[in-house]
Amino acid sequence: MQMATISVRTFWCLCCSAMQSLAAVTSAPAEVKLFESVQATPAGEYTSGIEGPAVDLDGNLYVVNLGRQGTIGKLPPGSAASEKFIDLPEGSVGNSIRFARDGTMFIADYKKHNIFAVRKGSAMPEVWFHSDQMNQPNDMTIAREGTIYASDPNWKGRSGQIWRIAKGADGSVQGKVMTAPRAMGTTNGIDLSPDEKTLYVGESDSGQIWAYEIRGNELTNARLVKTFDRDTIDGVRTDTEGKLFIARILKGSIAVLTPDGKAQREIALKGKEPSNLAFGGKDGKTIFVTQRQGGFIESFRTDQEGREYCLQRTDC
Repeated sequence: MQMATISVRTFWCLCCSAMQSLAAVTSAPAEVKLFESVQATPAGEYTSGIEGPAVDLDGNLYVVNLGRQGTIGKLPPGSAASEKFIDLPEGSVGNSIRFARDGTMFIADYKKHNIFAVRKGSAMPEVWFHSDQMNQPNDMTIAREGTIYASDPNWKGRSGQIWRIAKGADGSVQGKVMTAPRAMGTTNGIDLSPDEKTLYVGESDSGQIWAYEIRGNELTNARLVKTFDRDTIDGVRTDTEGKLFIARILKGSIAVLTPDGKAQREIALKGKEPSNLAFGGKDGKTIFVTQRQGGFIESFRTDQEGREYCLQRTDC
């Protein structure tokens, strides 16, 4: 049987081509699947008070209670371990963090009934608002023009309220309890719709998510969005399509709902006690979840940017 012959040069060209093809295949990054959560930081970094995740314009993730109560931790982009950002004043303990459009970080201090502001480029918390009438400011959301809406639960009384905090005409910061058409339960997770006309509020004791229309200092047209099991909901976030992402504490998942309350999916997590979540990453499509069980952060990819991610940007 006659064998075909090739030149040495042709042989080496074929070999090189094959090796290049193999290298291209083996070096190609694996595609990250959507809605598959992975642990992002070591267990035990944060206390059981881990909460309030928020991402700044540079992609740094901030979370309350790193190592001990009263601290704010920072997870830089690409890092696998958190570092301390700041200590809050003595006796203050943060529960939630949000960023305003200008990059100011706001921190809800549930122990001393403060809302702190940390200016962009600063590491000094300043009291932005304080009221002895607060039960304990819990979670917050911020509108484009800077108004803060803060949930304020009374856990013992199994009731709650919503504060509206904004600058008045004279430039002073003013806060009022918003009127509502119904008696609220223990108000907890909170976020705005993308058009900022609707405020979503989770009530932990009843497991209910409610939607309200906003009219100045009034919450109107209360609408029940969804009822989960009692004491199984915590943080709430919306994406730019209006979908709701609900931290199912004790259930170990994130529930995704359409604005009218239809269940779209349930995302399984590594830990069983997710307390809150935030959108971030280079494109706003990474969701970071704080896990009370284990004191760590996990993350997964989603298909749409978060409303809070686009709040600090003009390109989305």
